[in-house]
Amino acid sequence: MPDRVPRRGSSPGSALRHRPTEQSLFSGIYGLVLASALVAALDATDEKADPGSDALWVLLTALAAGAAHGFAHVIAQRASADGAAPSSRLRLVIAEWPLVAAVLPTVVMLLAAVAGWWSEATAADTALLFNTVALFGWGAWAARTAGSGWPSAFRAGGMDMLIGLVIILADALIE
Repeated sequence: MPDRVPRRGSSPGSALRHRPTEQSLFSGIYGLVLASALVAALDATDEKADPGSDALWVLLTALAAGAAHGFAHVIAQRASADGAAPSSRLRLVIAEWPLVAAVLPTVVMLLAAVAGWWSEATAADTALLFNTVALFGWGAWAARTAGSGWPSAFRAGGMDMLIGLVIILADALIE
C-alpha cells in the first residue's frame, strides 16, 4: 500500500493523499531536467531537423541515466554493507523508473513532430514549457505532502521551476 499522510491540520480519520517517496521525487525531477537539457541541446537552429533521432536520444539517455543511478545504488549498498550483495539488485535499478517516465512527454512531443503535427522547434519549445510547469508541480506537490502550507508549496514549486526557466534562457541565449 502506498505511503499516505493526513493533510496538514486535519484529523487522522480525514482524507488521506499519496505521499511520493524521496526516490520518486528525485528521479522524476532529475528526469524532467535531463529531458529539458537534452531537448534544448538537440534542437540546434543550424542543423537539419531530425525529431525522431532526437526522441531516441532523449529516451536512450534517460534509460542509461536510470540504469547508471540504479547501479550506483547497488555499488553504494554493497560498499556500505561490507561487501555483501544487496538482496535485490534489480529492484534498485528498476526503482529509477520515474526518471524514464519523466522524459516520456518530451519523447511523445518529439514523435508528434515526426508525424508532422508540428515542427521540431515547436515540439522542443512545447517540451521545455511542459517540463518547466511540471517542475513547478512536482516541487509544490512535494512541499504539500511534507506538510507545508500553500504559500510554502508555491515557493518550493517556484524554485524548482527556476531550473526549467534557466534551461529555457540558456537555450535562447545559445541559439
